[in-house]
Amino acid sequence: MVAIFAVGSTIFAIVSPKILGGATNQIVEDFVSIKAYETITEKLPKGASLPAGTTGADVLKRLPNKSEIESQIPSSQLDTIKKLDLSQRPEFHFDAIWRIVLLLAGLYVLSAIFRYIQTWLMTQVTQTVTFRMRRQLSEKINRLPLSYFDKQTYGEVLSRVTNDVDTISQTLNQSLSQVVSSTVMVLGILVMMFSISWQMSLVALLVLPLAGGVVTLIAKSSQKQFLRQQTQLGELNGHIEEMYGGHQVMRVFNGQKKSLAKFSRVNDQLQESAWKAQFLSGLIYPIMNFIGNIGYVIMAILGGWLAIEGRLKIGDIQAFIQYIDQFNQPLVQVANIANILQSTAAAAERVFEFLDEPEEKAEGKDLVKLTHVKGEVEFDNVVFGYKPDQTIIKGLSAHIKPGQRVAIVGPTGAGKTTLVNLLMRFYEINSGAIKIDGVNIAQMKRSDVRQMFGMVLQDTWLFNGTIRQNLLYGNPTASEEEMVATAKEAHVDHFVRSLPGGYDMMLGEEATNISQGEKQLLTIARAMLERTPMLILDEATSSVDTRTEVLIQKAMDKLMQGKTSFVIAHRLSTIRDADLILVVRDGNIIEQGKHDELLQQNGFYAELYNSQFAE
Repeated sequence: MVAIFAVGSTIFAIVSPKILGGATNQIVEDFVSIKAYETITEKLPKGASLPAGTTGADVLKRLPNKSEIESQIPSSQLDTIKKLDLSQRPEFHFDAIWRIVLLLAGLYVLSAIFRYIQTWLMTQVTQTVTFRMRRQLSEKINRLPLSYFDKQTYGEVLSRVTNDVDTISQTLNQSLSQVVSSTVMVLGILVMMFSISWQMSLVALLVLPLAGGVVTLIAKSSQKQFLRQQTQLGELNGHIEEMYGGHQVMRVFNGQKKSLAKFSRVNDQLQESAWKAQFLSGLIYPIMNFIGNIGYVIMAILGGWLAIEGRLKIGDIQAFIQYIDQFNQPLVQVANIANILQSTAAAAERVFEFLDEPEEKAEGKDLVKLTHVKGEVEFDNVVFGYKPDQTIIKGLSAHIKPGQRVAIVGPTGAGKTTLVNLLMRFYEINSGAIKIDGVNIAQMKRSDVRQMFGMVLQDTWLFNGTIRQNLLYGNPTASEEEMVATAKEAHVDHFVRSLPGGYDMMLGEEATNISQGEKQLLTIARAMLERTPMLILDEATSSVDTRTEVLIQKAMDKLMQGKTSFVIAHRLSTIRDADLILVVRDGNIIEQGKHDELLQQNGFYAELYNSQFAE
């Protein structure tokens, strides 16, 4: 439909110059007729008149120097004079001219209507395509493994999803219809030009290879720079996001100069590539304009000569020059579109590169869904590495009974967080098996596995929304009474009611309008409200003061009764009452047992525990 209306609006615009040329021819013929009549009648004796039916050809025959006079009159005008009826004074054919004007006005109105409909349809198509592309990208993000985000900055991903998609959207909206219109315009104008004069048309076409060569040469150079520009824009966005997110830490460590130096370096690179891209692509328009103007001048000279020879009329020259101007216009548009397409091609390459990223391993058929989860967990000779050639966890085995509170301890980088990430199927193990209630989690849907766990991450994350929305995120069907009761258990209710707006208070980006301890309490309350059969607490109380930690610990003890719970904590004082402590070092469980048992063994756990209480 877009193409149909684009073609329609363009065709109406194409035929207009030739019709207008016809009006010019009519005016010129009428003017020549009037002047010829006046010239001939002025030479007649006073009071004399010519017989009825006398034509200009009859008068010319009687002239003694007929050949000399005819040679001085352009052929097109000579034909008009010969056909002229000299028995009555000729007049301008305003009725014919007026009909042509009305026809032109109607064509222009139809062209405008078709152009409007085309624009409306194109906007619909563009926004639909953009909507679907953003949806694809959003769905893709949810299917990507965490390993992808380990390698990419937030700003880089954000740049692909926003900047690159916007670039594609603008090109579709502005350029796609122009491509159709310009193509039809070029073809239609060629037909009209050849219908007027094939000689002038062939000369006009001589500029095409030159123009095409210039566009191709410049486009290849500018596309490389546009790709660099998009890549560096993503890097700059990532750095700005990092500067904003960590501005407090940056100031604490006086890292402003270092951060600004990196910003300046990336910004300078972006400026250089953007300047080169815009400069190179900007050359297309003036060069194409210059080539078009050369053709314009040649056509004016050639057209004048053909008119003198009587092969063309004045109106035909006028129409042809208009066509030359219109012919250059779509060529320049195509050149500009080629310029825009360089940036779009770079953006599209980055978007499709993102869409082609390897996704999480496809889930098989006949998957198992546990209807009643007891909470028995077994690690059976698990082997895992973030890279195939770098194994982190080697032959890990452990058995956790339903309802046990399991603490995972060890030095930084030992594999504690990796262990729970494997349990949640954020990563796939290399070999071995992880089982819940005797069923391999590889035989379950990832969403079903994750639905079994409530989780409090080391890095607290609250969404931009009200406190109520954040608490209900994991359990949106919970009642107001359940939410408030859970908030009281997590010691959240008291401080929330002291805030302006209470549970309806809006949390800003990264929840910077509440303290770190309050954020930690809210994430704990959110996990408690989810009512899952198993819990994962990753450094759950590491950002809470001692008094609040004691209160939370009591609430957690009550919450974890009858639930299998995994607690990762560097402060070993918080896990003394754990049913099972797994001591992890270099990806292996080297010790396991209760707190007192491990202290009696006087092994690595005892060393860690004593080091935390040493003066």
